[in-house]
Amino acid sequence: MTNKNTNQTCQLLSAKALGQMLSLSKRQIFRLDSCGKIGPAKLKIGGSVRWRQDEVADWLAAGAVDRKTWEAMEGSKNE
Repeated sequence: MTNKNTNQTCQLLSAKALGQMLSLSKRQIFRLDSCGKIGPAKLKIGGSVRWRQDEVADWLAAGAVDRKTWEAMEGSKNE
């Protein structure tokens, strides 16, 4: 995936790859996502679900906060 604003390639992570990064199962990733514990928003591509690797890295650096807090943090960056 290419970001048009910066012309950089963006890596996407599957639930399995995200789970491996976090030492969690794929099933646990979907559970945490459904209750808002994973901050970055998922992308739905056809029948697949992916997360942007750069956003996941930023989220982890911010302390792996819940989605509501993460969205508030991201919103304040864009202002």
